[in-house]
Parts: sequence; structure tokens; C-alpha cells
Amino acid sequence: MNNAFPNDAAAYAGERASSPAARRSHWSHAYIVGINIVSLACALGVWQTLTLALQSPYFPSPAQILTAFLQLAKNGDILGNSLMTHVWASLYRILVGFGVSVVLGVPLGLLMGLYKNVYASMRSVIEPFRFIPPIAWIPLAIIFFSGITRYAFLIVIGAFFPIFTAALVGVSRVEPIHRKVALVHGAGKLYILTRIVIPTVLPDILGGMRVGLGAAWLTIVAAELTGGEPIGLGRMMINYSELLRIPEVVVGMIIIGLLGLAMNEVLLLIEKYLFRWRWQVTL
Repeated sequence: MNNAFPNDAAAYAGERASSPAARRSHWSHAYIVGINIVSLACALGVWQTLTLALQSPYFPSPAQILTAFLQLAKNGDILGNSLMTHVWASLYRILVGFGVSVVLGVPLGLLMGLYKNVYASMRSVIEPFRFIPPIAWIPLAIIFFSGITRYAFLIVIGAFFPIFTAALVGVSRVEPIHRKVALVHGAGKLYILTRIVIPTVLPDILGGMRVGLGAAWLTIVAAELTGGEPIGLGRMMINYSELLRIPEVVVGMIIIGLLGLAMNEVLLLIEKYLFRWRWQVTL
């Protein structure tokens, strides 16, 4: 009798895997991958066609970009720094600054969302800073900071407010009835925060983190373009732009785009794992 349960479970799992819904899901994933490959091929084809039509030294072809990437990966840049050195320098700065933004933005957003009087009393101080672009802080950052603190400061300025605002606005989505039911059953503030508020606000926080991640990459490239350190993808790009070496500049742009895409996909995977039900709603 006991041996029947594993067999039944295996049979049920196999039945689910071979069900029409499962087959449609696998086909849908394969279709999406195929469409993306076709789209990429079309984009490269249009790029190559424009290159042949323009015949401009300032509009390199995909083949020239690939050659420049291989040369950078093999020999490094004109200053002797390897491509991985530039990649890791920018990625490390992003991770530090973005991590600090999350650590500061989420608790402060939750706090001011839960205690609206605190936000109302500090709004005239907080909101003006939200509209100052991170690039405007670069001269002050160069004067007052150096090394990783300079880049972390600028990234926090860029990534903090999307995360903070997402947490702040997300608190308003918490249903009052849920809080009241918990209070009736004797729940404390910590229980309500961890079991009701945070699970409700977390989708908004992850969305704010994705927006903040884009702002972080925008900020770090601008900071590296003007900073004094010789490493970083932004610095590599400005070095080659001064020599009119456009393929190497585009290599840096493509690497930044791919790194940003990879980090965004990680956040999406986390969101899909935590909130599977949100991805199952269709018409």
C-alpha cells in the first residue's frame, strides 16, 4: 500500500508534464526564444546593410565590432588593462552602490509609507533631491570623495529614489482588512510587518529595483567618463573615443547592455519564483 504513493506521485508528475498545458508552455518558451533569435538576426542584418550603404569609418560593421572585442579580450586596451579588469571594476561599483541603495531605500520607504506623517513632514526635503539628476552631483563627488566611495555615492543618488518610491507607494496597496484581522487575532507589529506588509509590497519593491538598476548603470558610466581612475567600461570607452576608435567604444556599450540585461533577468527570475501566480494570469 505504501509503495503505491510514490508510483502515483510519479505517474501524476508524468501526466502533468505531458498535459496539453505543459506542452503549450514548452512550445511557448521555444517560440519566444526562436522569435528573439530571428529579431537579433534581423537587427544585425539591418546594421550590416546600413554599414555597406553608408561606407563611413564612424559606423562600424558587426564584423568590426566582433574583431575589436576579440582584440580587447586577448590583448587588453591601449593602457595594458585587460577587458575583464574594466568589466569587473564597473560591475563591482554597481553591486556596491546598488546594494547600499536597496539597504537604505527599502526600510526608509516602508517606514514613511507606514507612518505617513513622517513622510509628510519631510516631503519638502526629500522630493527636491529626487529631481536632481545624478550627473549633476559628479563635480561634488569628485571634490569630496575618491575611489569606490565616489562611485557608490553617485550610484546611490541614482538608484535610491526608484527603490524608495516603490516601497513608499507599495505600502498603500496593503488591504486594511488584512491588518485588522491580524490585530483581532492578537498579532503584533512585527508579525504584521513581516507577514502582511512586506509580502504585499515586495512586488513593487522588485519593480523599483529594476528601475533603479537602470539608473545605476546610467550613473556609473557617466561617473567613469569624468572620473580620474583608469579602469572601468566608461573610462575605456572615453579613452578609445579620443582616438576615434569607434568599434572599441561600441564594444563597451554592448558589454554594458549585456551586463544590465543579465542583472535584470536575475531580478525577473527572483520575481517569477516568489510570485508565480502573477505570471499565470492570462486572457
